[in-house]
Amino acid sequence: MLGRLKRDIEALLTGLNDPQRSAVTHTDGPLLVLAGAGSGKTRVITRRAAYLAHTVAKPSEVLAITFTNKAANEMRERIMALGIPREMTICTFHALGVRLLRIHHEQAGLPANFTIYDIDDQRKLVKEAIEQAALSTANWSPAAVHAKISRAKNAMQTARQFEENASDWPERALAMIYQAYERLLTEHGAVDFDDLLLKTARLLQNEEPLRRRLEARYRYLLIDEYQDTNEAQYIISHLLTLEQANICATGDPDQSIYGWRGADIGNILHFEEDYPNAKVVRLEQNYRSTQWILTAADRVIAANVNRKKKTLWTENEPGLKARVVECEDAKEEAAWIAKQINRHIQAGTSLSDIAVFYRINAMSRPVEEALLRAGIAYQVARGTEFYSRKEIKDVLAYLRVLVNPAADIALLRAINRPARGIGATTVSRLKHHAATLGMPLMEVVKQTGSVPGIGRACGRVENFAELMADLQSMADQPPRVVVEETLLRSGLLAELNREAEINSSPLDNVNELINAAACFQQEYPETTLMDWLEHTSLLGDVDSVESGQAMVTLMTLHACKGLEFSVVFMMGLEDGLLPLSRGGESSAQAIEDEEEECRLCFVGMTRAMRELNMINCRRRMFRGVEMPAMHSRFIRVLPADEVERVTIAGKPSPRRKTAQPGGQLPEDIDLWEIGSLVRHPARGLGKVTFFRRGAQRTHVSVAFQDGSDESWVLEFADLTRVDYDEVE
Repeated sequence: MLGRLKRDIEALLTGLNDPQRSAVTHTDGPLLVLAGAGSGKTRVITRRAAYLAHTVAKPSEVLAITFTNKAANEMRERIMALGIPREMTICTFHALGVRLLRIHHEQAGLPANFTIYDIDDQRKLVKEAIEQAALSTANWSPAAVHAKISRAKNAMQTARQFEENASDWPERALAMIYQAYERLLTEHGAVDFDDLLLKTARLLQNEEPLRRRLEARYRYLLIDEYQDTNEAQYIISHLLTLEQANICATGDPDQSIYGWRGADIGNILHFEEDYPNAKVVRLEQNYRSTQWILTAADRVIAANVNRKKKTLWTENEPGLKARVVECEDAKEEAAWIAKQINRHIQAGTSLSDIAVFYRINAMSRPVEEALLRAGIAYQVARGTEFYSRKEIKDVLAYLRVLVNPAADIALLRAINRPARGIGATTVSRLKHHAATLGMPLMEVVKQTGSVPGIGRACGRVENFAELMADLQSMADQPPRVVVEETLLRSGLLAELNREAEINSSPLDNVNELINAAACFQQEYPETTLMDWLEHTSLLGDVDSVESGQAMVTLMTLHACKGLEFSVVFMMGLEDGLLPLSRGGESSAQAIEDEEEECRLCFVGMTRAMRELNMINCRRRMFRGVEMPAMHSRFIRVLPADEVERVTIAGKPSPRRKTAQPGGQLPEDIDLWEIGSLVRHPARGLGKVTFFRRGAQRTHVSVAFQDGSDESWVLEFADLTRVDYDEVE
């Protein structure tokens, strides 16, 4: 037995370099693994988990946390392949939160059958909260307000605390919306994604016996991508290791690119202050890229101050120098990329080994058109994720009402899908009656006869209530059975079958939903409908990229993290795009944002295995006007002898008119100043953060409610000044 254990441990350590081995074999006490790009981080985490389970812990005493379901599944498979049984807990922070809140729902102040609202449902609820706060969605974008509430929750700030800290009218108005949103969530028996973290952190803070039991159960905590943790995740991690401090944080400050959604790079930078006796291991040997690519990436990231110094190196071949390419405009940029991809195809490179990265989604259009003209297959790593497709959300709406009759958002979606003659007026009267009586909407639907003004629709609503009661009687059946019967009895399947002659994709999608329920059932034979719905709620957009498909992948730089491609094209290396321009910030915030943009550039560069192309244009279209562009400061730092610089000498596309004298200033220009409220027809309400009148042009920057900033030449901007007393 001991001989076999020794062989198993030796097998775990085989093929590891010295720093990797040091990280794997460290057992008790805090450990910080600074894992450079392509340095074998996943190998280290999985082997460390297996090593702990073979030496100092039972598998059930190890908790491994990562950020995406895809990463958690990969980690689970690799750990099981190392001979570790399923008892080890491997999950995301959100999945851990769901598990704890389901078990301890009373202490968390939640109903046992709480619903997890997806992003669309959250924004619908925010819209309702705006209306309840007697404000207008014309001035308060639900998406923008939701983003601000999300940031507050990630920072562990409750609605009451937000109100207490409000310093001006917009913040006080936002606090009212936040409070209304929280009331609605409570009424609906629902939580949002951020609650899964905030409420879990509060639970651990407030319930010391529970915290102690969890730390005793999970004696060893491993966290992947620690640089991406926010305040709530930091608190959860800290409280789970408060006494024994058996925490292993793995990550790379140079790849911290999610500050805009609450990630705090300080959590990893200050790890040694939180745990003064921490062991620090640097993984600097890169197994992915050639040395020339790493040299260029290191030059770019070296300018950052907020980082832990590392120097990536590799035993791989030097390879090709990174290529810096200058094109005339976006059309030429796209054509050059398509031409180069064709060259790779002729040389035998698989399309799945090629990727095109850009800073913002809107930049993909010219490349998509160029690839279509060239007959090159591609996929765009964005768009509607599976569980957000209309037909899937229709089915899930029925199912969520079955497990939580108070889920009004789901009920409002299901009540007239497929169309059964229950119109908006009828629904409005049902909602008003429910609000008047303080009852869940489902209870009112069951008593439609007592609702004033329903008229001829009464019978249709009663039929819907009977349908839901019929389905409710089956809710304890296995998920696959409930899904199939819901599709059949609701009429959704018949409608999809009728539409299949025109478009079969929706029908294919619901068939795949049945497959998903069946697969989950096979993996977890004792599963319930609530378990499966919980699983679907936690699935994310990262899984939308089809790996191994014979297609070029187009994606934003944020989406490429964790992936690798033989050949990479990075578009739009221009000041204003990368780094992205955000006018009107404090100097400290501007420096912080630019460092994150630098890290984003670094992440894109280090996805390339053997060829890296960084492309900029001399001119680029901006809001319908072609403007001169300056190549990015991130490529200006690259020494001439360390990269290949190429200027495309092809025929420039016909020049569009650049900004010429003309355009008109607003008639009330004398009233414009920093702090003025303005409205944009597409972006909503914002505040002027920069204003400068020049001899020929007036420049203005505006901070909008979604947290974004835009800069314009005012003569060509569709902005209108708004008096404060005009805003509801």
